[in-house]
Parts: sequence; C-alpha cells; structure tokens
Amino acid sequence: QVQLVESGGGLVQAGGSLRLACAASGSIFRINAMGWYRQSPGKQRELVAIITSGGTTNYADSVKGRFTISRDNAKNTMSLQMNSLKPEDTAVYYCQSKVVASHTVVERTYWGRGTQVTVSS
Repeated sequence: QVQLVESGGGLVQAGGSLRLACAASGSIFRINAMGWYRQSPGKQRELVAIITSGGTTNYADSVKGRFTISRDNAKNTMSLQMNSLKPEDTAVYYCQSKVVASHTVVERTYWGRGTQVTVSS
C-alpha cells in the first residue's frame, strides 16, 4: 500500500505565502509524475502543477509565476511554494502521485486526503 499525506495548509491574507508538502510512504519502487490539484466548492478538481521524476514542471495558467513545485526523489516528497496568494486560490489542495509499487510493474495513481487553503481578502 502507498499513502500520501499533505501538510501546510491554513488561513492567509491575500498577498501572503504558504508552503504545502506531500510525503509518500509505503511499498514504493518508483514515483513517476507527482502533482498538486485543487477543488473549491461547486467546482471540479483542477490541476495546479505537476513535476516529473526528472524535474520537468508544468503549471496552470492561473498560478504561473506565483507557485513553484519541487520534489525530493530520495525522500519521496513534494512541495508547493505559493506566493502572492489570491482569494480565488482558496480550495482544498490534493497531492497526486503516479507510483510503481514494490514487486509490481504497474503504475497506479494515488491521492492524498487534501489540505485546506483559505485566502482572505
């Protein structure tokens, strides 16, 4: 089994910063792409940023220049540095990882339970 645990959410004023972290644990052979998604009430879950095992990144247009995704392959962790936060960034943020578990060759997608980010105006 593989578990993803997010941390670092909270309440911040507009213009402020937060740093989210995601830690993967369990029977992991390799983690391929990792990403952050978010979902606000009444809206579909949307991609925020992704990063490959080689470090290639991609961002939603709405967060480009404000958010930075990074990962530590040795520790199976990922972070999202969020700067210049806006009220529209308010959402539950989810960690997603594409994992090949030990003793398998099949990649599966795992999700964390989410962490709330609230940006006040």
